[in-house]
Amino acid sequence: MAAADRAAKPRCIPPLAITAYTATSALGAGLDAHRRAIRERRGGLRRNDFTSTPLDTWIGRVDGLESESLPAAHARWDCRNNLLASLTLRQDGFGDAVAAARGRYGASRIALLLGTSTGSIGATEEAYRSQLPDGRFPEALREPIMHMAHSLAEYTRRALGLEGIASTIATACSSSAKVFAQAERMIRAGVADAAVVGGVDTLCGSVLFGFNSLGLVAPDPCRPFDIARRGISIGEAGGFALIERVGDGPRLLGYGESSDAHHMSSPHPEGLGARLAIEDAFARSGLCAADIGYINLHGTASAKNDEVEAALIAELFPGSTHASSTKGWTGHALGAAGILEAVITLLALDEGLAPGMLNTTALDPACGPQMRIDNAPLGRRVALSQSFGFGGSNCVLAFGAERR
Repeated sequence: MAAADRAAKPRCIPPLAITAYTATSALGAGLDAHRRAIRERRGGLRRNDFTSTPLDTWIGRVDGLESESLPAAHARWDCRNNLLASLTLRQDGFGDAVAAARGRYGASRIALLLGTSTGSIGATEEAYRSQLPDGRFPEALREPIMHMAHSLAEYTRRALGLEGIASTIATACSSSAKVFAQAERMIRAGVADAAVVGGVDTLCGSVLFGFNSLGLVAPDPCRPFDIARRGISIGEAGGFALIERVGDGPRLLGYGESSDAHHMSSPHPEGLGARLAIEDAFARSGLCAADIGYINLHGTASAKNDEVEAALIAELFPGSTHASSTKGWTGHALGAAGILEAVITLLALDEGLAPGMLNTTALDPACGPQMRIDNAPLGRRVALSQSFGFGGSNCVLAFGAERR
């Protein structure tokens, strides 16, 4: 790397408090469900029962979502994505925490930054499937806001009573990781005093069959970093976090972002973008590789992603680092993967327990000693969460326990 590039590295930033967080996935609703599943090594993947047209794969589906409903005042946002958002907002006292923050800062001083890649496309699919003879959508599916990428953020803004900046980030699988970076910049710049960050992505036919057409969907439960891995298992998830300058809770220590733009769907063969994101996360947090106790890897169980990521981790981190992918538990939640895996990382810091991997039995030779299959006690309460999206959109988040 040239001297000019090294000089351009970002400066260390003050840590921010994560004062509330929650998630819903195939493991269940709320933090306790995720704690238990990780501790008991009990996954949430099951055979595909979502698509009416057969597709031989396994998915991470949220149980009971079909019985959810939105309040009458929010009926125009009624779609699977927003139903999952509504369910998630009611857990772990998250809504109460945001209400208290609204009282401290004012509704216009809390930014809302949400990531999604599919948005409410499932509702659009349903609308086209049920078109009337004259070509119009059925009345219940005619509301334009339901079919917009910003539907999630607009619904969530109203549900939480927020009046400040509301932004939708759609950078594929890094979407709901990059919201943490955007929140830090807004708070540091004085644009907002706090931020609600998160993301939601739900199952839909376009995604399941689209990834299948790329040859990326496994016919069995995904096996991250396994020598015999056969592809990804797609899941759905929602998650939120409240970020403030001060308060009780774990810390956002830093972040790194990059865009290597090597290929539309394949990572840079030498992990260039991922490396840059890790280095920038270190620069902003003041950490180094030896400080990291746990890394929640992107680890999709696709052939190329895992090979490149494994080689990079083996090169950059000491053998004592515990690294794993939790997608064997939840499936790949796409635009919601960043927030889901950030929450799992925060739980690991809180519990002092680093997750291993599910379904993985024989590691790829590219893996170094950092790659762990079994759960293990977490000594150093500092962790990274890595999210690498299509098109080379990369984000690495650095978290620390409140007391390390």
